[in-house]
Amino acid sequence: MTTPKWWQRAVFYQIYPRSFADGNGDGIGDFTGMISKLDYLKDLGVDAVWLSPHYPSPMADCGYDVADYTAVAPEYGTLDDFRRFLDGLHARGMYLILDLVLNHTSDQHPWFIESRSSKTNPKRDWYVWRPGKNGQPPNNWCATFGGPAWEYDPQTDEYYYHFFFKEQPDLNWHNPEVRQAMWSAVRFWLDMGVDGFRLDAIGTIFEDPALPDHQSKITLDDLYRYNRLAKTPEEQANSGKLWEGIFAAQHDQPGMHELVQELRAVINEYPDRVLVGETDDLTYYGSGEDELHLVFNFPLMRTRRLSAAWVRVNQQERAAGMPPGAWPCNTLGNHDVDRMISQFGDGVNDAAIARVNLAILLFLRGTPFLYNGEEIGMTNTWVTAVSEFRDPLSPGAYELEMRLMGASPAEALQHAAFNGRDKCRTPLQWSNAPHGGFCPPQIKPWLPVNANYAAGVNVADQQSDSNSLWQTYRTLLHIRQQNPALIDGDYQPLLEKDTEVLAFIRSTASQRCLVIINTASEERSIRLKQLMQTREVIYTNTSRPLPDWTDLTLAPFEILLLALPA
Repeated sequence: MTTPKWWQRAVFYQIYPRSFADGNGDGIGDFTGMISKLDYLKDLGVDAVWLSPHYPSPMADCGYDVADYTAVAPEYGTLDDFRRFLDGLHARGMYLILDLVLNHTSDQHPWFIESRSSKTNPKRDWYVWRPGKNGQPPNNWCATFGGPAWEYDPQTDEYYYHFFFKEQPDLNWHNPEVRQAMWSAVRFWLDMGVDGFRLDAIGTIFEDPALPDHQSKITLDDLYRYNRLAKTPEEQANSGKLWEGIFAAQHDQPGMHELVQELRAVINEYPDRVLVGETDDLTYYGSGEDELHLVFNFPLMRTRRLSAAWVRVNQQERAAGMPPGAWPCNTLGNHDVDRMISQFGDGVNDAAIARVNLAILLFLRGTPFLYNGEEIGMTNTWVTAVSEFRDPLSPGAYELEMRLMGASPAEALQHAAFNGRDKCRTPLQWSNAPHGGFCPPQIKPWLPVNANYAAGVNVADQQSDSNSLWQTYRTLLHIRQQNPALIDGDYQPLLEKDTEVLAFIRSTASQRCLVIINTASEERSIRLKQLMQTREVIYTNTSRPLPDWTDLTLAPFEILLLALPA
């Protein structure tokens, strides 16, 4: 077997820079704060960091509206600060990948400012401009975040296209000059030593160049109302079909795979770098050698409970769709979705479920991605006033709730907070101090800190508690590092008809590990002949001795990692 690449061995940890660590006391995370936490990450057992956008930005979409691809947002620090962060990671044997926003820029990017200055500007064709028709936009396309996809610009009497917010004009990737400019930005960071990129929203880069009107009979308002009232799985599935009827010509168009291959060729100029796509489409692995290195297994997280049956089917389906040699990539959380405990917890066994889910994530085959704050069990935080929203989607949802659903302001606020993204982006809770120790007491953090920092949901308290969730994270991360079978071993499922007990063997030529996880809140009895072969308990969250029988009664949420003869 070939030696696994670093990105196959690694556990990635996503840092949301605005909320990770405030080093200068202004209520916003920054590179000074991140640098001060490098030893924390190393001690926890992190191997690599995915850094959410750190570029200069007007923050119309929380940094995903980039105003300069080769600089650092002033509120986060300087380019020298970035270099110190990168060098600090490398000095500790860790790696760094950056977010790369390919689909669009900010409307404040110098490229777009030039592009909109006149129809004859050399950068005019760097974006998607079209004349209107009889005083109307070029077609009836919609923006996925609401409203029309075309924004009128009186300076040149034309419209520009945006799939997301109007402040995020789409780049014209059919223009070879755009490609070269973006590849130059990619090389800028690779030359500095960055280890790769996570590609944002890659499915939206191209749109149908014929610009055909969509033929859907419903509006975005109709779709919103339908989504809100959908109850059954069938109605929810139909919602996706209705969305596709509106947006079919605006995503996953021909040319994407050729573009990713072009980017892969750039990446291949540098040894041992990695591309991760914000997509669960397995076709982006290409041949397994010519497109993305990693594609997220988002289907794993699209459930309210990670039962054994759910995980087993997910693993079978993903493996069946991957090309030979492709490497899996599993995750249960990020900056766009509910916090893990809020998503998967039952309100009674939250900590036990979090431990089970972590074991599943770390012991399955593939590269795991964690999100900052999961290690202490941070939960969703609800914004309590419209003025506190920072996610631009939330004010829109607030208005739609009142206009379309007849909600009261209080009801609309609750819905907008529940369905927005601020809930999972709040500052990391470092201690039992005001604002969770994120920033000085007299400074207001950029988003409110969850009050449960005072109830033990903070790093300092959990580091000193041997039974804390943080300690479980640290223990299991180091166990994964120390056991080769858990990194690049084959995956052999067992107990394939058991809906609650997940059992599988991970094996290399030198090591075999038996994983048994009870995903249920009740005891479960199993029979496994492999139990007679066990040689060592590598990890257990109970006081169980080494099993020496084929029948076993598992405690609720029990995790067992056992050594088998190689």
